[in-house]
Amino acid sequence: MKTEELVTLLATGLEPVDSRRALRRFPVAWIVGLPAALLVTVGWLGFNPALLAELRLPMFWVKASFCASLAMATFIAVRRLARPGSRLGRVPMAMAVPVLAMWLLAVVVLVDVPPQERAALMLGHTALVCPWRITVLSAPLFVTLIWALRGTAPTQLRLAGAAAGFAAGSGGALCYTLHCPELAAPFLAIWYLIGMLIPAAVGAFLGSYVLRW
Repeated sequence: MKTEELVTLLATGLEPVDSRRALRRFPVAWIVGLPAALLVTVGWLGFNPALLAELRLPMFWVKASFCASLAMATFIAVRRLARPGSRLGRVPMAMAVPVLAMWLLAVVVLVDVPPQERAALMLGHTALVCPWRITVLSAPLFVTLIWALRGTAPTQLRLAGAAAGFAAGSGGALCYTLHCPELAAPFLAIWYLIGMLIPAAVGAFLGSYVLRW
């Protein structure tokens, strides 16, 4: 068989591949993973008894917006990293803005109070458990995002795994706001961010193994 005939034979019956099919896995990952994280939050930790009162406070919505904006930005990052050759573009900036804004707010709050009160604002009442609870709550979303990535073709495995972990951590932190009584910006700027970075570090470590194709 000649080379031209072999090429013709192999090309016969080919149909266009829907490149968007694999990317549809990511909305499914969020639709499954985020409610699962919410169920874990309610079943394990329960709602904050003062939640209804806190819903009237602007700082609660600042906290929720901080987590939600990071979740959305990292979700876009994961989708882009799922495709070979895709660039993140301005996504890192979109991820940095909420963090920098929270840090700036934290500095303003700390400067505005007496020095002896600053430690309490940074540590709150739950500093030792907050990051680990966020990490646990991120697990369902982390699993579903890794499932979504495994159905695509990422080439930057560690970065894709880290992005999935950060997205999961942000989603877990968003669910945790329904239980967490902390509202001080210095606390959120430190411990919430650490809680998001732990799954990101786990994702970066596992990325080279679980996303290999």
